[in-house]
Amino acid sequence: MWLDLQREQTAFAGIAAHRGLDSNLAYRGQTQAGLTQLISPSYFEVLQLQPALGRLIGPQDDLGVGEPKVAVLSYRYWRTRLGGSPDVLDQIIRVNGQPLTIIGVAPAGFEGTSLGNPPEVYAPLSLRWSLTPDTPRDDTDRLSHWVYLFGRLHPGQDIASASNEINRFYSRVTNDVELPLFRGLDDSTRAQIQARQLTLAPGARGQSTLASASVTPMRLLLAVAGLVLLVACMNTANLMLARASARMGELALRASLGASRAQLLRQQLVESLLLALLGGLASLPVAALCLRSLVAIMPADAASAIDLRLNPLALQFAFVAALASIIVFGLFPALHAANTAPMLTLRGNGQTPGAGRATGRFRTLLAGAQIAWSMTSRALAGLFVQSLNNLARVDVGMQVDSIATFAISPARNGYDRDHNARLYQQLEAELAALPGVQSVTTSMVPLLTGSDWGSGVSVEGYRSRDPNDPGALYNAVGAGFLRTMQIPLLAGRDFVAADRGGAPRVAIVNRRFADKFGLGMQAVGKHMALGQTEKLDIEIIGIIEDARYQSVKLASPPQFLLPREQSDAIDSMTFYVRAALPPERLTESLTATVRRLDPDLPVESLSTLPQQIRGNLVMERFVGLLSAAFATLATLLAAGGVYGMLSYHVAQRTREVGLRLALGAPPAQIRRALVAQVGRLYVVGGLMGLALAVLLGHLAKSLLFELEGHDAGVLIGAALLLAAVSWFAAWWPARRAARIDPLVALRWD
Repeated sequence: MWLDLQREQTAFAGIAAHRGLDSNLAYRGQTQAGLTQLISPSYFEVLQLQPALGRLIGPQDDLGVGEPKVAVLSYRYWRTRLGGSPDVLDQIIRVNGQPLTIIGVAPAGFEGTSLGNPPEVYAPLSLRWSLTPDTPRDDTDRLSHWVYLFGRLHPGQDIASASNEINRFYSRVTNDVELPLFRGLDDSTRAQIQARQLTLAPGARGQSTLASASVTPMRLLLAVAGLVLLVACMNTANLMLARASARMGELALRASLGASRAQLLRQQLVESLLLALLGGLASLPVAALCLRSLVAIMPADAASAIDLRLNPLALQFAFVAALASIIVFGLFPALHAANTAPMLTLRGNGQTPGAGRATGRFRTLLAGAQIAWSMTSRALAGLFVQSLNNLARVDVGMQVDSIATFAISPARNGYDRDHNARLYQQLEAELAALPGVQSVTTSMVPLLTGSDWGSGVSVEGYRSRDPNDPGALYNAVGAGFLRTMQIPLLAGRDFVAADRGGAPRVAIVNRRFADKFGLGMQAVGKHMALGQTEKLDIEIIGIIEDARYQSVKLASPPQFLLPREQSDAIDSMTFYVRAALPPERLTESLTATVRRLDPDLPVESLSTLPQQIRGNLVMERFVGLLSAAFATLATLLAAGGVYGMLSYHVAQRTREVGLRLALGAPPAQIRRALVAQVGRLYVVGGLMGLALAVLLGHLAKSLLFELEGHDAGVLIGAALLLAAVSWFAAWWPARRAARIDPLVALRWD
C-alpha cells in the first residue's frame, strides 16, 4: 500500500516509511541495547536533512530486500558512545549480529520522528528480515500492516485537499485489490473495510503517543504553576500599591510642577517593566538549577528522551509572561499613582492618602485571593504526595530488596532455541557462583515494568459463560523463582530442575486464578490447558499468594506460572539475582559475567529492583515533586502577602492605634482585632481555594493511587497548615502594633 501511494499520489513531494526495531548493537568491543530505526530510502530526503558526517541513506540505496547492508548513526550515539570520531565511516557495526557498514552520521539535534523514542542507528527498511530472521517475509502481503508513514506536502498544498486526493486512490485500492483477499466476511465487517480512510495529521510533532499520554499531568502542573504565578502577581500588586502610596508626596510635587497624568503613568510602568526584566534575568540561574534537579530524579532513558534545557522559546515565553504579569497587575497601582490630586496630597503635610476605601478593598481582595490560590496548590500537592506515600506502602507480594536485575536478548544476535536455552542455564550457574549471591532466577515477562503476557485457558471443572473472557496472564520462569522473589507458597510445590522439556507439563497458579476458576485451595492436582481445548495437559502443582505483576499501581491479576524450559522459544530473558550484600555492588560483576559468555551480547535494564520500581513511577514522582515545590512557594508568597498587607495596614492606622491605646484599649484587643481581619480573609479565601482544589482533584483522579480527589485528610491538613502560616504572618505585625508607644503614635506623620 505504501509503494502504491508513493507511486500514484500527486499531493506530496514524497512519502517515507519507518519502523522501530529493538536491537543489540556492537562496535569495537562496545555493546549496547538500543533502537534501530528501519527507514525507507526517501526518509531523510523527505525530511530535507543533511548529514553531520558522510552521507545519509537515500534513493541510491533502494536495492531490494536484504540490501544494502549499510547504517547511519544518530548524532547522539556517535558523540556519546563512539567519541565523535570521524574514523567511524566505512567501519562495521553489528546490529542484531548482522554486520552493517557505517556510511554516515545524522545531523545534530535530530532524534528521529517518534518523540521520546530516539534511535541509535538508522538502517534500510529492506533489512527487516535480515535483522529479525524469525520474522516471515511479508513485504508483498497486503494484509500485513506494519509501517508508519509521513509525507511532505507540495508547496501551496493543504492537508484537507491532500486528504481528499490520497483517499480517493486509497479507497480504490482497498476495494479493488485488498477487499477480495479477505475471506468469510460478514456484511458489517465488509462495510467497515470499504469505509476505511487514511487520516492525515500535522507532522511537526512527529509520530508518538508520548504527547497525548502526558497531557493530563502537564496540564495539571501548568495549572498549579499558573496559581503560583497569580499569587506572585498579587504580591507584586500589593507591593506596588504600597510603594505608590509611599511616594504620593513625590508624585504630587511632580504633578504640581507640570507633569501630566500620561507622564506619571509612563514613569510607573517603565519602573515596573524594569523590575520585570531584572526579575526575569535573576530567575534564569534558578531555572537552570531546577532543571538539573529534575534530570537527577528521572531515569536515564526518560531524561534522554526529553530536552530539559533552557531554550529560546521557553525564555521568550517566560519573559512575555513576566512582562504581561507586571503590566496587568501593575496597571492599577500605576493608575492610582497617576491619578494623584496634588493639592490634597501636599495639603496633607506629607501624609499619604493612599489608604482610601477603594485601594484598601483592592489590597484586601488581593490578599484573600493569595490565600485561595495557595490553598488550592497546597491541597493538590497534598493529594499527590499522599498518592506517592500510598504507592510506597503497597505490598507487592514479594521481597524486592536485595535484588539486582537485568535482561538479555540473545535471539537478536541470531541465537536459535537450543542455543538460547543453553545460554540461560549457563548464565544462571555462573551468576549463582558469584560471591555474595544467594539465589538466581529468570522471568520471561519482566516484573513491575508495565509488561504482560496473556492467554485464554481451559480449566478443569470450569466453563466460561463470557465469550470475551480474557483468560489469565502468565509468565515463564526459572526454577527457584518463588524462593528468589520470596513469594509465599500457599499449597503444593515450587518448580524444580526436573520440570523440563519432555517431562509432564506443570503450572503454578495464584490465589486470584484459583478463585476466578472456582478451584479454591483445592487447585493442586487439577488440570488446565492453554486456549480453548478439551485436552487438559498441564497439572497445577502449586498455589501462591497474589503478587503484583504489571505495575505497583495495578492489583494482582489472575495469573499462572510455567517452567521456562517447558515453554516455547523465549527470545529475551530477565534475570533476578538476590544477594547478601547491597545489590548495587553486583552490577559490575553481572555485566562482566555476561560479557565473558558473549562479548557481543549487551546487558539491558541493569538496576536494582527497587530502582526499577521507582523508575516506573517517574511520572508520579515528577508530578508530586513539582506540585509540592509549587505549593511551598505559593504558601511562602501568600504568607509574605498577608504579612505585607497587614504591616502596611498597621502603618496606615498608626495614629488610630495610638489613640485607642491612649484611651485605654488593651494591647491584646488590638492584636485580636488585627488578627481577626486576616482570619476573615482566611475563611473566605480558604473555602474558595478548597472548592477549586476539589474540582482540580477530580480532574486529576486518574493520576492518584488509592485516593479520591476530595480526600478529607489531605484537605484538612492543607487547611491547618495554611491557617498556621497565615496566623503567624498576621500575628507578628499585630504584635508590633500592640506595642506602639501612644505618644509616638499620636505624633506619627
